[in-house]
Amino acid sequence: MRALPDHPHRRYNPLTGEWILVSPQRTQRPWQGRVESLPASARPSFDPHCYLCPGNLRAGGAQNPRYDATFVFTNDFSALTPLPSLVTFEDGDLLRAESEPGICRVVCFSPRHDLTLSGMTTAQVTRVVTAWSEEYQSLAAREDIAYVQIFENKGDLMGCSNPHPHGQIWAQAHIPVIPAAEQQHQKEYRRSHASCLLCDYAALERDRGDRVVCANESFMAVVPFWAVWPFETLLLPLHHRTSLNECGPDEQEALADLIRRLSRIYDSLFDVAFPYSMGIHQAPVDRTPHPEWHLHLHFYPPLLRSATVRKFMVGYEMMANPQRDITPETSASRLRECAELLRSA
Repeated sequence: MRALPDHPHRRYNPLTGEWILVSPQRTQRPWQGRVESLPASARPSFDPHCYLCPGNLRAGGAQNPRYDATFVFTNDFSALTPLPSLVTFEDGDLLRAESEPGICRVVCFSPRHDLTLSGMTTAQVTRVVTAWSEEYQSLAAREDIAYVQIFENKGDLMGCSNPHPHGQIWAQAHIPVIPAAEQQHQKEYRRSHASCLLCDYAALERDRGDRVVCANESFMAVVPFWAVWPFETLLLPLHHRTSLNECGPDEQEALADLIRRLSRIYDSLFDVAFPYSMGIHQAPVDRTPHPEWHLHLHFYPPLLRSATVRKFMVGYEMMANPQRDITPETSASRLRECAELLRSA
Protein backbone atom coordinates (compact mmCIF):
# COMPACT_ATOMS: atom_id res chain seq x y z
CA MET A 1 0.00 0.00 0.00
CA ARG A 2 2.87 2.44 0.67
CA ALA A 3 3.91 2.46 -2.99
CA LEU A 4 0.42 2.61 -4.49
CA PRO A 5 -0.36 6.32 -3.83
CA ASP A 6 2.66 7.39 -5.95
CA HIS A 7 2.08 5.29 -9.06
CA PRO A 8 -0.72 4.45 -11.50
CA HIS A 9 -2.43 1.26 -10.41
CA ARG A 10 -5.79 -0.46 -10.57
CA ARG A 11 -8.04 -1.64 -7.79
CA TYR A 12 -10.61 -4.42 -7.76
CA ASN A 13 -14.26 -3.90 -6.79
CA PRO A 14 -15.41 -7.21 -5.23
CA LEU A 15 -19.06 -6.11 -5.32
CA THR A 16 -19.24 -5.77 -9.11
CA GLY A 17 -16.14 -7.54 -10.40
CA GLU A 18 -14.89 -4.34 -12.08
CA TRP A 19 -11.41 -2.83 -11.97
CA ILE A 20 -10.79 0.91 -11.40
CA LEU A 21 -7.71 2.70 -12.71
CA VAL A 22 -6.15 5.09 -10.15
CA SER A 23 -3.75 7.74 -11.49
CA PRO A 24 -2.65 9.87 -8.50
CA GLN A 25 0.00 11.76 -10.48
CA ARG A 26 -2.78 13.44 -12.52
CA THR A 27 -3.87 15.59 -9.58
CA GLN A 28 -1.13 18.04 -10.60
CA ARG A 29 -2.48 18.69 -14.10
CA PRO A 30 -3.82 22.21 -14.76
CA TRP A 31 -7.57 22.64 -15.26
CA GLN A 32 -8.75 24.81 -18.15
CA GLY A 33 -11.98 22.93 -18.75
CA ARG A 34 -15.58 23.62 -17.82
CA VAL A 35 -16.23 25.51 -14.59
CA GLU A 36 -19.68 25.19 -13.04
CA SER A 37 -21.65 28.08 -11.60
CA LEU A 38 -22.30 27.97 -7.88
CA PRO A 39 -25.82 26.94 -6.83
CA ALA A 40 -28.13 29.54 -5.33
CA SER A 41 -27.05 30.16 -1.75
CA ALA A 42 -30.58 30.43 -0.35
CA ARG A 43 -34.08 29.26 -1.19
CA PRO A 44 -37.41 30.18 0.42
CA SER A 45 -38.93 27.74 2.88
CA PHE A 46 -42.03 27.70 0.68
CA ASP A 47 -42.23 28.27 -3.09
CA PRO A 48 -45.75 28.85 -4.48
CA HIS A 49 -44.52 27.69 -7.91
CA CYS A 50 -42.92 24.44 -6.69
CA TYR A 51 -44.72 21.25 -7.72
CA LEU A 52 -43.67 19.51 -4.50
CA CYS A 53 -44.43 22.10 -1.81
CA PRO A 54 -47.44 21.47 0.48
CA GLY A 55 -50.81 22.50 -0.94
CA ASN A 56 -49.44 23.28 -4.41
CA LEU A 57 -50.71 21.89 -7.70
CA ARG A 58 -48.37 19.30 -9.23
CA ALA A 59 -47.40 19.29 -12.91
CA GLY A 60 -49.66 16.27 -13.49
CA GLY A 61 -52.71 18.11 -12.14
CA ALA A 62 -53.00 16.56 -8.67
CA GLN A 63 -52.88 18.80 -5.62
CA ASN A 64 -50.50 18.08 -2.75
CA PRO A 65 -52.01 17.84 0.72
CA ARG A 66 -50.73 20.39 3.23
CA TYR A 67 -48.34 17.82 4.59
CA ASP A 68 -46.22 18.61 7.65
CA ALA A 69 -43.70 15.73 7.54
CA THR A 70 -42.32 13.25 4.98
CA PHE A 71 -44.79 12.88 2.09
CA VAL A 72 -44.84 9.99 -0.44
CA PHE A 73 -46.88 9.76 -3.64
CA THR A 74 -46.86 7.93 -6.98
CA ASN A 75 -44.85 9.82 -9.60
CA ASP A 76 -47.09 11.69 -12.05
CA PHE A 77 -44.57 10.96 -14.81
CA SER A 78 -43.44 7.45 -13.88
CA ALA A 79 -40.68 5.70 -15.80
CA LEU A 80 -42.38 2.38 -14.94
CA THR A 81 -46.09 1.57 -14.90
CA PRO A 82 -48.14 -1.49 -13.94
CA LEU A 83 -49.02 -3.62 -16.97
CA PRO A 84 -51.95 -6.02 -17.40
CA SER A 85 -49.62 -8.69 -18.83
CA LEU A 86 -46.04 -9.24 -19.93
CA VAL A 87 -45.17 -8.98 -23.61
CA THR A 88 -41.97 -10.32 -25.16
CA PHE A 89 -40.33 -9.93 -28.55
CA GLU A 90 -37.52 -11.99 -30.04
CA ASP A 91 -36.01 -12.13 -33.51
CA GLY A 92 -33.16 -14.60 -33.28
CA ASP A 93 -30.49 -14.19 -30.62
CA LEU A 94 -29.73 -10.53 -31.29
CA LEU A 95 -33.08 -8.72 -31.12
CA ARG A 96 -34.85 -9.21 -27.81
CA ALA A 97 -37.23 -7.06 -25.79
CA GLU A 98 -39.81 -7.52 -23.08
CA SER A 99 -42.21 -5.31 -21.16
CA GLU A 100 -41.12 -4.14 -17.71
CA PRO A 101 -43.95 -3.44 -15.25
CA GLY A 102 -43.30 -1.40 -12.15
CA ILE A 103 -44.22 1.61 -10.08
CA CYS A 104 -42.39 4.85 -9.26
CA ARG A 105 -42.84 6.79 -6.04
CA VAL A 106 -41.64 10.23 -4.95
CA VAL A 107 -40.51 10.90 -1.35
CA CYS A 108 -40.62 14.55 -0.27
CA PHE A 109 -38.27 14.61 2.70
CA SER A 110 -39.97 17.55 4.41
CA PRO A 111 -42.52 20.30 3.70
CA ARG A 112 -39.64 22.80 3.70
CA HIS A 113 -38.52 23.80 0.20
CA ASP A 114 -35.10 24.80 1.52
CA LEU A 115 -34.33 21.91 3.87
CA THR A 116 -31.95 19.20 2.63
CA LEU A 117 -31.01 16.11 4.63
CA SER A 118 -27.94 17.90 6.03
CA GLY A 119 -30.09 20.64 7.55
CA MET A 120 -32.74 18.37 9.03
CA THR A 121 -32.70 17.03 12.58
CA THR A 122 -31.96 13.37 13.22
CA ALA A 123 -35.63 12.88 14.13
CA GLN A 124 -36.70 14.37 10.79
CA VAL A 125 -34.28 12.21 8.81
CA THR A 126 -35.47 9.18 10.79
CA ARG A 127 -38.96 9.80 9.42
CA VAL A 128 -37.47 9.66 5.92
CA VAL A 129 -35.70 6.36 6.70
CA THR A 130 -38.95 4.97 8.15
CA ALA A 131 -40.80 6.00 4.98
CA TRP A 132 -38.17 4.22 2.86
CA SER A 133 -38.59 1.06 4.92
CA GLU A 134 -42.38 1.18 4.76
CA GLU A 135 -42.34 1.71 1.00
CA TYR A 136 -39.85 -1.13 0.55
CA GLN A 137 -42.11 -3.45 2.52
CA SER A 138 -45.29 -2.32 0.75
CA LEU A 139 -43.84 -2.64 -2.74
CA ALA A 140 -42.25 -5.99 -1.88
CA ALA A 141 -45.73 -7.37 -1.24
CA ARG A 142 -46.69 -6.88 -4.88
CA GLU A 143 -46.38 -10.02 -7.01
CA ASP A 144 -45.14 -8.05 -10.02
CA ILE A 145 -42.15 -6.57 -8.17
CA ALA A 146 -38.70 -8.20 -7.82
CA TYR A 147 -36.54 -5.24 -6.85
CA VAL A 148 -37.02 -1.89 -5.08
CA GLN A 149 -34.47 0.84 -5.83
CA ILE A 150 -34.47 3.84 -3.48
CA PHE A 151 -32.36 6.82 -4.54
CA GLU A 152 -31.85 10.58 -4.35
CA ASN A 153 -30.39 12.96 -6.94
CA LYS A 154 -29.31 16.12 -5.11
CA GLY A 155 -28.53 19.27 -7.05
CA ASP A 156 -28.60 20.54 -10.63
CA LEU A 157 -25.31 18.80 -11.43
CA MET A 158 -27.00 15.44 -10.85
CA GLY A 159 -29.97 16.24 -13.08
CA CYS A 160 -32.43 16.96 -10.27
CA SER A 161 -35.56 18.32 -11.97
CA ASN A 162 -37.03 20.02 -8.90
CA PRO A 163 -35.07 21.81 -6.14
CA HIS A 164 -37.47 20.74 -3.36
CA PRO A 165 -35.46 18.10 -1.42
CA HIS A 166 -36.83 14.72 -2.41
CA GLY A 167 -35.90 11.22 -3.47
CA GLN A 168 -37.46 8.51 -5.59
CA ILE A 169 -38.31 4.82 -5.42
CA TRP A 170 -38.48 2.72 -8.57
CA ALA A 171 -39.81 -0.81 -8.11
CA GLN A 172 -39.77 -3.22 -11.04
CA ALA A 173 -40.32 -6.78 -12.23
CA HIS A 174 -36.65 -7.64 -12.77
CA ILE A 175 -33.46 -7.07 -10.78
CA PRO A 176 -31.53 -4.20 -12.47
CA VAL A 177 -28.03 -4.68 -13.88
CA ILE A 178 -25.92 -3.22 -11.04
CA PRO A 179 -27.78 -4.85 -8.10
CA ALA A 180 -27.74 -8.11 -10.10
CA ALA A 181 -23.95 -7.90 -10.40
CA GLU A 182 -23.63 -7.15 -6.68
CA GLN A 183 -25.90 -10.10 -5.90
CA GLN A 184 -23.79 -12.46 -8.01
CA HIS A 185 -20.54 -11.44 -6.34
CA GLN A 186 -21.99 -11.45 -2.81
CA LYS A 187 -23.40 -14.92 -3.44
CA GLU A 188 -20.08 -16.22 -4.82
CA TYR A 189 -18.17 -14.75 -1.88
CA ARG A 190 -20.55 -16.35 0.62
CA ARG A 191 -20.17 -19.70 -1.15
CA SER A 192 -16.36 -19.60 -1.20
CA HIS A 193 -15.70 -17.94 2.19
CA ALA A 194 -18.73 -19.06 4.25
CA SER A 195 -19.15 -15.43 5.33
CA CYS A 196 -20.62 -12.13 4.13
CA LEU A 197 -18.55 -10.00 1.73
CA LEU A 198 -19.54 -6.66 3.22
CA CYS A 199 -19.43 -7.89 6.83
CA ASP A 200 -15.82 -8.89 6.22
CA TYR A 201 -15.10 -5.64 4.39
CA ALA A 202 -16.62 -3.50 7.17
CA ALA A 203 -14.48 -5.32 9.76
CA LEU A 204 -11.35 -4.80 7.63
CA GLU A 205 -12.02 -1.06 7.23
CA ARG A 206 -12.73 -0.62 10.95
CA ASP A 207 -9.39 -2.24 11.76
CA ARG A 208 -7.43 -0.15 9.24
CA GLY A 209 -9.26 3.15 9.77
CA ASP A 210 -7.57 5.09 6.96
CA ARG A 211 -10.66 5.15 4.73
CA VAL A 212 -13.34 5.53 7.44
CA VAL A 213 -15.06 8.94 7.37
CA CYS A 214 -17.45 8.65 10.32
CA ALA A 215 -19.32 6.00 12.28
CA ASN A 216 -21.71 5.36 15.13
CA GLU A 217 -22.70 2.25 17.07
CA SER A 218 -24.58 0.69 14.12
CA PHE A 219 -23.29 2.17 10.84
CA MET A 220 -20.07 3.28 9.19
CA ALA A 221 -19.32 5.58 6.23
CA VAL A 222 -16.14 4.74 4.33
CA VAL A 223 -14.49 5.81 1.09
CA PRO A 224 -14.31 2.33 -0.46
CA PHE A 225 -10.94 0.98 -1.56
CA TRP A 226 -12.35 0.70 -5.10
CA ALA A 227 -14.13 4.10 -5.22
CA VAL A 228 -14.59 5.65 -8.68
CA TRP A 229 -15.97 9.11 -7.86
CA PRO A 230 -13.55 11.53 -6.12
CA PHE A 231 -15.42 11.69 -2.80
CA GLU A 232 -17.54 8.57 -3.14
CA THR A 233 -18.63 6.89 0.08
CA LEU A 234 -20.17 3.57 1.05
CA LEU A 235 -22.45 3.50 4.11
CA LEU A 236 -22.59 0.09 5.81
CA PRO A 237 -24.40 -1.50 8.76
CA LEU A 238 -21.86 -2.91 11.20
CA HIS A 239 -24.10 -5.94 11.76
CA HIS A 240 -25.47 -8.16 9.00
CA ARG A 241 -28.73 -6.73 7.71
CA THR A 242 -30.14 -7.70 4.31
CA SER A 243 -32.60 -4.79 4.08
CA LEU A 244 -34.02 -1.78 5.88
CA ASN A 245 -36.78 -4.03 7.19
CA GLU A 246 -34.26 -5.86 9.36
CA CYS A 247 -33.22 -2.60 11.04
CA GLY A 248 -35.16 -1.91 14.23
CA PRO A 249 -36.17 1.59 15.35
CA ASP A 250 -32.82 2.24 17.06
CA GLU A 251 -30.88 1.20 13.96
CA GLN A 252 -33.09 3.28 11.69
CA GLU A 253 -32.36 6.27 13.91
CA ALA A 254 -28.63 5.44 13.79
CA LEU A 255 -28.80 5.29 9.99
CA ALA A 256 -30.55 8.66 9.93
CA ASP A 257 -27.87 10.09 12.22
CA LEU A 258 -25.05 8.96 9.94
CA ILE A 259 -26.79 10.13 6.74
CA ARG A 260 -27.24 13.57 8.33
CA ARG A 261 -23.63 13.69 9.54
CA LEU A 262 -22.23 12.56 6.19
CA SER A 263 -24.38 15.11 4.33
CA ARG A 264 -23.08 17.89 6.59
CA ILE A 265 -19.49 16.74 6.01
CA TYR A 266 -20.05 16.88 2.26
CA ASP A 267 -21.54 20.39 2.47
CA SER A 268 -18.57 21.63 4.48
CA LEU A 269 -15.91 20.21 2.13
CA PHE A 270 -16.23 23.00 -0.45
CA ASP A 271 -18.64 25.15 1.56
CA VAL A 272 -21.52 24.49 -0.83
CA ALA A 273 -24.67 22.36 -0.97
CA PHE A 274 -22.84 19.25 -2.15
CA PRO A 275 -24.48 17.48 -5.13
CA TYR A 276 -24.59 13.68 -5.27
CA SER A 277 -26.56 10.65 -6.33
CA MET A 278 -27.35 8.32 -3.43
CA GLY A 279 -28.79 4.83 -3.79
CA ILE A 280 -29.79 2.12 -1.32
CA HIS A 281 -28.91 -1.42 -2.34
CA GLN A 282 -30.68 -4.16 -0.43
CA ALA A 283 -32.06 -7.66 -0.91
CA PRO A 284 -34.32 -8.27 -3.91
CA VAL A 285 -37.97 -9.03 -3.20
CA ASP A 286 -38.33 -11.85 -5.74
CA ARG A 287 -39.73 -14.41 -3.25
CA THR A 288 -36.28 -15.97 -2.86
CA PRO A 289 -34.20 -15.87 0.35
CA HIS A 290 -31.08 -13.73 -0.03
CA PRO A 291 -28.84 -14.32 3.00
CA GLU A 292 -25.84 -13.18 0.94
CA TRP A 293 -27.14 -9.61 0.72
CA HIS A 294 -25.76 -6.90 2.99
CA LEU A 295 -27.67 -3.61 3.05
CA HIS A 296 -25.57 -0.64 1.92
CA LEU A 297 -25.87 2.92 0.59
CA HIS A 298 -23.76 4.39 -2.21
CA PHE A 299 -23.04 8.14 -2.36
CA TYR A 300 -21.63 9.34 -5.70
CA PRO A 301 -20.75 13.09 -5.60
CA PRO A 302 -19.37 14.60 -8.85
CA LEU A 303 -17.24 17.44 -7.45
CA LEU A 304 -13.49 17.00 -7.97
CA ARG A 305 -11.30 19.96 -7.01
CA SER A 306 -13.72 22.63 -5.82
CA ALA A 307 -17.39 23.63 -5.84
CA THR A 308 -17.06 24.58 -9.53
CA VAL A 309 -14.91 21.75 -10.95
CA ARG A 310 -16.50 18.35 -11.36
CA LYS A 311 -15.48 14.89 -12.47
CA PHE A 312 -16.62 13.86 -15.96
CA MET A 313 -17.18 10.22 -16.89
CA VAL A 314 -16.13 10.50 -20.54
CA GLY A 315 -13.49 9.23 -22.96
CA TYR A 316 -11.48 6.49 -21.28
CA GLU A 317 -14.10 6.06 -18.54
CA MET A 318 -16.91 5.48 -21.04
CA MET A 319 -14.92 3.45 -23.55
CA ALA A 320 -12.53 1.42 -21.45
CA ASN A 321 -12.49 1.52 -17.65
CA PRO A 322 -13.54 3.66 -14.67
CA GLN A 323 -10.66 5.96 -13.61
CA ARG A 324 -9.91 8.38 -10.79
CA ASP A 325 -7.05 10.74 -9.89
CA ILE A 326 -7.22 11.44 -6.14
CA THR A 327 -6.74 8.26 -4.11
CA PRO A 328 -9.53 6.97 -1.83
CA GLU A 329 -7.23 7.38 1.18
CA THR A 330 -6.68 11.07 0.39
CA SER A 331 -10.41 11.62 -0.09
CA ALA A 332 -11.19 9.95 3.24
CA SER A 333 -8.57 12.08 5.01
CA ARG A 334 -10.07 15.31 3.65
CA LEU A 335 -13.59 14.24 4.64
CA ARG A 336 -12.40 13.32 8.16
CA GLU A 337 -10.85 16.78 8.48
CA CYS A 338 -14.27 18.28 7.70
CA ALA A 339 -15.85 15.99 10.28
CA GLU A 340 -13.37 17.19 12.92
CA LEU A 341 -14.06 20.83 12.09
CA LEU A 342 -17.81 20.25 12.43
CA ARG A 343 -17.31 18.55 15.81
CA SER A 344 -15.20 21.43 17.10
CA ALA A 345 -17.48 24.18 15.74
